[in-house]
Amino acid sequence: MHTRLPLIVTLVLAAVPAAAQDPYDRDPRVVVRERVQDIVRRKTSVKEFVRAYQGRDRGPEQTERFSRRIRLGRDGRVTIQNIAGNIIVTGGSGDDVSIEAIKRTRGNAGQLPSVRIIVDDRPGRVEVRTEHTARNDRVSVDYTVSVPVSAGVDLKSVSGDVKITGVQGPVRAESISGTLTTASTPRLEAAKTVSGDVDLTDTSADAELSASSVSGSVRARGIKARALDLGTVSGDVALSNVSCERLNIRSVSGNVEYSGILSKGGRYDINSHSGDVRLTLSSDVGFELNANSFSGSIRSDLPLTIGGTSQRNDRRRPGPGHATQGVFGDGSAALTVRTFSGNIIITKR
Repeated sequence: MHTRLPLIVTLVLAAVPAAAQDPYDRDPRVVVRERVQDIVRRKTSVKEFVRAYQGRDRGPEQTERFSRRIRLGRDGRVTIQNIAGNIIVTGGSGDDVSIEAIKRTRGNAGQLPSVRIIVDDRPGRVEVRTEHTARNDRVSVDYTVSVPVSAGVDLKSVSGDVKITGVQGPVRAESISGTLTTASTPRLEAAKTVSGDVDLTDTSADAELSASSVSGSVRARGIKARALDLGTVSGDVALSNVSCERLNIRSVSGNVEYSGILSKGGRYDINSHSGDVRLTLSSDVGFELNANSFSGSIRSDLPLTIGGTSQRNDRRRPGPGHATQGVFGDGSAALTVRTFSGNIIITKR
């Protein structure tokens, strides 16, 4: 358990807005650090500590609306930092940023004015952040924002879902507790959450795309990138219709599924401590396989040459606890797969 602490601390602290204040009038970085230490000590879940941010009184909902429109320009950048509440960002026409926000509470309506929505704008940049000025408020803020389609977007949330659609500029999204969803974001750079799923659709990246979750699954469909770096501690990693030249997948407790093509000269490294690894390949690109499973089986439906013997006519498969090295086709790609407790399966689509 203690070996996970650096990863959790890194992701948590990276996701906390540096300029924001938490609802309890304390530095959120201090709150997060204390609660992560408590998680490790008491073996509680990440979701339990986030309830400190989103615990709300029961009762009728009280709301207050906020609206603002700012001219940004097509290649500007928008930054949003939120403590509690959802963020939805959509790429739209025109050069304006449209901000619609709703403050919500089920406590005293007098708490709403104590939460401030700060908007700083200067040429080429708009920064939006939520500030909690009162002690022990129970207020969340939901943002619905439209940006110029080519703008860059940087989103950070402590407790809430984040969704980005149709933004063509550089995109980065982080949350401590919440699901991250992106669609039609051709320049996605990073999507990270501590407690929640990451769901990516129709995304491309000229450089490296990084996506991770501590407690949740990472799913990607229709992804084209030069390099993919994906990881989860407790959850599955599932990729479909994927094309990349470099792939790095890490899962501590979960299955890994990869469905897509390999690139000539590509490098693919997949590690799962406790889970199966299934590869469904849709191209005839050759690869050199290095597979290891301590307590599982290794199976390839593609004809591998192992120790100079082709498996096309030799249907024997390595048994449990084997390390297998083999070549398919011209062996131009490098495929390394490791799992401690799980099976490795390679099939053709």
